[in-house]
Amino acid sequence: MSEFSNVTVTKRANLYFDGRVSSRTLSFPNGAIKTLGIMQPGEFEFTTHAREEMEILSGELEVLLPDAENWQRIVGGETFEVPAEARFSVRVFSLTDYCCSFLD
Repeated sequence: MSEFSNVTVTKRANLYFDGRVSSRTLSFPNGAIKTLGIMQPGEFEFTTHAREEMEILSGELEVLLPDAENWQRIVGGETFEVPAEARFSVRVFSLTDYCCSFLD
């Protein structure tokens, strides 16, 4: 899906890591929440509250998922999921465009 219809967009950006990661929140009529964002190259650690699906639209990164021993390479067009109440790390190699869906 390349676009979303009938959504509310929160104008204020979510900024992390001195602005090197940013996103905007989309709210859907059915209560679903997604964020659309950009990650600049670097290493970042995130904490989840809800289960998340990260769709990488473009770019290149590696992710270290909870309880994993090895980094997983992810490129544009691929997705990965992170459980609720978890920490995960990413190594971003090029400007990365993403869509995060909150599943729980």
